[in-house]
Amino acid sequence: MNETLNQETIEQLKSDFETQGYCLAKNLFSQEEVEDINQHFVEVHADGGVPGFYAPEGKEAAEGDILREFPRVGHPHRFSEKARIYMINEKVGAILWALFGEEPLATQSMYYFKPPGARGQSLHQDQYYLKVKPGTCIAAWTALDFCDRENGGMMIVPGTQNSEIDCSKLGSVNSYEGGPSIPIPEGLKATIPEMEPGDTLFFNGSLIHGSGPNRTKDRWRRSFIGHYVGKSCRSIADHYHPLVDFAGNDVEKEATTDGGPCGGVLR
Repeated sequence: MNETLNQETIEQLKSDFETQGYCLAKNLFSQEEVEDINQHFVEVHADGGVPGFYAPEGKEAAEGDILREFPRVGHPHRFSEKARIYMINEKVGAILWALFGEEPLATQSMYYFKPPGARGQSLHQDQYYLKVKPGTCIAAWTALDFCDRENGGMMIVPGTQNSEIDCSKLGSVNSYEGGPSIPIPEGLKATIPEMEPGDTLFFNGSLIHGSGPNRTKDRWRRSFIGHYVGKSCRSIADHYHPLVDFAGNDVEKEATTDGGPCGGVLR
């Protein structure tokens, strides 16, 4: 356990999360862990990808689209034991226990390379996709490079954690591929917290968030993300099964079939 992650720190993170919809755990992962994660995915990329999870294209085939050369890696915990271990890291679990008030379960993992020149991600809400019932999910977004506005750091809108899920994107393309952004509610503002490698941002599934493009010429903005639910949840969208507990065991839940908060079938 990180020596700085004492009970007082966890209580402060919980307070921040309840009032703002997010909290920032500084130095949750060591520099050695950050380097280990990044090196692992360098090797995944060098190996040419993993069918069904990561499909990078060569420079010529990508036709100038850097995100076709370095797309996000989806659900790496399903093919990589190392990714699975980081997804259910005990430091992440200790904070999630406090935020959920119950045992957390992991639902998803992702790794983003986001090299120089990569576009950003439209403003969205995770619950739109995960369709957790009852309650919502919590994301744990770990910076693996220094992140700021210039290289497309995480953009969040504090105070939107109690917002209704915006259903205006029903049937639209995925926000990662250039779909419409959710409008920021009147009176609220987006912020981009600067994050050091190893910092982890926890945020509510209703919190509006996204990112801008990486405008730098030589700085990557790599990140490792997990999504989690409380053990008492009854169902979640089909794409996220099976769930994983923090002992590493698969856990079965029902599949949400009614479209969640927006009704109908979501892409």
